Amino acid sequence: MNELDQPELYLNRELSLLEFDRRVLELAADPAVPLLERLRFLCISSSNLDEFFEIRVSGLKQQAAFGVEQPGPDGQSAQETLKRIAQGAHALVAEQYRLLNETLIPELRQQGISFVRRTHWNEKQAEWVKHYFHHELQPVLTPMSLDPAHPFPRVLNKSLNFIVSLTGKDAFGRNSGVAVVQAPRLLPRLVPLPRALSQGAYDFVFLSSIIHAHVGDLFPGMQVTGCFQFRLTRNSELFVNEEEVDDLLRALEGELLMRRYGEAVRLELADNCTPEMTQYLLDQFGLTPDDLYQMPGPVNLHRLLAVYEMVERPDLKYRPFTPGLPKPLSLNCDMFEAMKSGDVLLHHPFESFTPVVDFLRQAASDPQVLAIKQTLYRAGTDSPLVELLVEAARAGKEVTVVVELRARFDEAANIALANRLTDAGAHVLYGVVGYKTHAKMLLVVRREGRRLQRYVHLGTGNYHPGTARGYSDYSLLTCDKEITEDAHKLFQQLTGLGREIKLKKLLHSPFTLHKTLLRLIAREAEHVKQGLPARIIAKMNALSEPQIIRALYEASRAGVKIDLIVRGVCCLRPGVAGVSENIQVRSVMGRFLEHSRVYYFHNAGDPLMYCASADWMNRNLLRRVETCFPVEDPALRARIFEQGLLPYLEDNTQTWLLQSDGGYKRIKPGNQKPRAAQQWLLEKLAGDNAAGGVN
Repeated sequence: MNELDQPELYLNRELSLLEFDRRVLELAADPAVPLLERLRFLCISSSNLDEFFEIRVSGLKQQAAFGVEQPGPDGQSAQETLKRIAQGAHALVAEQYRLLNETLIPELRQQGISFVRRTHWNEKQAEWVKHYFHHELQPVLTPMSLDPAHPFPRVLNKSLNFIVSLTGKDAFGRNSGVAVVQAPRLLPRLVPLPRALSQGAYDFVFLSSIIHAHVGDLFPGMQVTGCFQFRLTRNSELFVNEEEVDDLLRALEGELLMRRYGEAVRLELADNCTPEMTQYLLDQFGLTPDDLYQMPGPVNLHRLLAVYEMVERPDLKYRPFTPGLPKPLSLNCDMFEAMKSGDVLLHHPFESFTPVVDFLRQAASDPQVLAIKQTLYRAGTDSPLVELLVEAARAGKEVTVVVELRARFDEAANIALANRLTDAGAHVLYGVVGYKTHAKMLLVVRREGRRLQRYVHLGTGNYHPGTARGYSDYSLLTCDKEITEDAHKLFQQLTGLGREIKLKKLLHSPFTLHKTLLRLIAREAEHVKQGLPARIIAKMNALSEPQIIRALYEASRAGVKIDLIVRGVCCLRPGVAGVSENIQVRSVMGRFLEHSRVYYFHNAGDPLMYCASADWMNRNLLRRVETCFPVEDPALRARIFEQGLLPYLEDNTQTWLLQSDGGYKRIKPGNQKPRAAQQWLLEKLAGDNAAGGVN
């Protein structure tokens, strides 16, 4: 074994993901963040943990169940990782509820936003709740007693349920003693009290409190001796053997129905549930005490996000801003003429995504445009881009769309938009068997005089209206001959058959990106050995690919200064003497989700700058279709360096440094002037209306 492959040099991917969620929770605890935004970050941490159990923990459980012994690069087996996850996740959940109960709820109450417990309802409130239960809830609730004729019902993934203990006999003389009540998902988890009955501006009651208070009405003549809310998390990974199905769309539609009832992986339960009932539920779902999470509050914190939308308190939220536009662009400008004048670079969300939409809008309506080709990974159900593709197809243009049906948790939306595009007359394909199409490309072919001209958009983020407002990403709009020809070849590769293609400027997975990154990293090490300056700066969402990590270790050993800005998972262990003391890893987190991927190589004074759709992970580099595009214009390259990299390296308020033990330590300004990259970019690119950032 190469000494740089020693397990102690690699951090565990799953535990690193838990550390990321811990940083999200730190934002929820940060008093400098507006109060309702803190509640939102708490909800995000809860949602992240749900997905962690649905995908990551469920996968480890399957490995353990099948006796898979092959450890990861860190040397830990699935069983060992599950033990460590249980410890970390239980501590994280305890901190979530401590923050909610001891800090956020009291501070919200001071602002006139209250969650009124059933023990605190006054007479009029209790009467209103009773009326609400009988008229809005009881008609849609189905109590289910458990006996030989009524086995334990199937419990939907992440649904709200109640286990109820009873005494007495029903009309048929039955006395099973146990029943289950399931709350349909269509019911709101938070119910606002009428203003006339509220003591503050916004008073809410939990659906669970209403059902708990009146559950006895569902079992007339019997006595309820206990009622405890619970929630089950199931394996939500879809499995479709693409090489054995005739129609991927139909196969996925069938799998989506089964996702609701995958193998149980976690039980969330009210913390006052009796030991006997707790063990009964664990046995029912085949879970162990490590899989049990007892909650001192509502079992689904993510549903508190409804408060953020229902409460009209802009002073408790981030200040709105209007994204800026680069100087070459203006509202209603001709995008084709703008791109002919030079490459256009957009830094979202600080700069508007509208030019990308305008590019497609003009293409869809321009009679000189003959063909439009686009990849869609996540677009959402209300994407204006999808509407424009439909218009273009109906107008008779040659529209080709590569829809990645297997975008996790967006499968249903992608199936719907694929059907809609097909109905409009577009050519819809689902990518390549065995490889997710994660690339972000939009190609337009336009007749200009006697020749055809190509225009292309390449991005680091999805064509989704929500992510364009909340994620940091880069867009490049260009008519560069070689880049647009490369994009054309990539679409041909995705839609047709043929040997590996050779591209002039674009790098792409699973063919050239991985090997080129290894070569560029090694070249920086060679430059140091030759006495030349060397540096690597890379920004991404995750770093876990072992060969890339080993190459970075080798470069560090040679003396290359390496700065990594990794938002989430990082399996590289920095600060190890003789291995990685020249590597610093930081995670920058704040109002926007850092999503852009930028790679910078000093290259002995002739810098190389790339933007990409790919993280440095095995799946992105070797098992997906990804694009990586060079930024060659010196002004744009300098702009990315000065606005997309340096501010993040200088950030001292929203940055966490990865320690050699795998933990993260938040940087504090101390005696220095506070610097926050995202806030600086808002003020720099989005205009004066973004100054201050919060109210």
